Amino acid sequence: MGEKLLMKGNEAIAEAAIRSGCKLFFGYPITPQTELAEYMAKQMPKRGGLSLQAESEIAAINMVLGAASTGARVITSSSSPGISLKCEGISYIIGSDLPCVIVNVQRGGPGLGGIQPAQSDYNQATKALGHGDGHAIVLAPNSVQEIATLVGEAFDLADIYRMPCMILADGALGQMMEPVDFEAKPAREIPEKDWACCGHGGKRKHNIVNSLYIEPDELEKIVVERFERYKKLEENEVKYEEYLTEDADIILVAYGITARIAKTAVRNARKNGIKAGLFRPITLYPYPKKQLNALADKAKCFLSVEMNMGQMVNDIKLAIECKKPVYHYGRTGGMIPSPEEILNKIEEYAGGNA
Repeated sequence: MGEKLLMKGNEAIAEAAIRSGCKLFFGYPITPQTELAEYMAKQMPKRGGLSLQAESEIAAINMVLGAASTGARVITSSSSPGISLKCEGISYIIGSDLPCVIVNVQRGGPGLGGIQPAQSDYNQATKALGHGDGHAIVLAPNSVQEIATLVGEAFDLADIYRMPCMILADGALGQMMEPVDFEAKPAREIPEKDWACCGHGGKRKHNIVNSLYIEPDELEKIVVERFERYKKLEENEVKYEEYLTEDADIILVAYGITARIAKTAVRNARKNGIKAGLFRPITLYPYPKKQLNALADKAKCFLSVEMNMGQMVNDIKLAIECKKPVYHYGRTGGMIPSPEEILNKIEEYAGGNA
């Protein structure tokens, strides 16, 4: 273990990106992720990189597209309404098969909403991150330490599968301070970027990065090939955590900061004699469907706990093939649920009072 540093989540993301070989940051200020951009502005010039505040979120994501096309490691960050502005550019990045890392430190919405923590961008991140048939990898950390670890993993996954990877955090994780150990993680084998548009001295044919295919049969072939890559991603890269699920009658499903609160509620339920457990998806795309489905053979019901109005509920139902009831408890608009609130719902649903 290395020396631990006390850092905000936003700063930890930036530091982890730099240590992962990222030399390029393009962004635009928005609460509650602005410390990330500020850290990059201070550190990148000192460490051989470039931090640029674009004139808008739209400009920033298109700068990411250009930089990623050269094979460079590049990152951008924003909060909820800013990500909405980036969605067109993200679709172009997906359609061009380019790797990059996108950070969303979520706040309440819709519209300008508020600046408090939320998880109301789940559907956008996992199902509608730009138009067309396509996906980005979505990772949901639940601590400042895990944020730092997953940033390096995000760059590796993006490079291996040639697609954008989103870190889906929230205002609480972005602003809270915790000790972080930037330990060296095992190196993954990154394929050579022989597709990149960069100088080559006439040693190979020209590469073209493009998302436009006029002929429909050609576009269909490209999209189908991309979904074959998504299948490999689902087979090999799903991440999740289980807590006291072996004998659980009621299993809470929660991610990010909410999973930490839910874990406390699970412990309190156990003290009260209720067999509760927690399943925490870390990859929200691809979703850990097989792992959750296996739990449906033993548990009596599931409780989705989110800081939204129930955006993950249908994914749980699909994963478990509707074998057991799936309930929801959430706060929204920037409100954070308490362990006591969640415990009350556990007692209600475990007692069959749905």
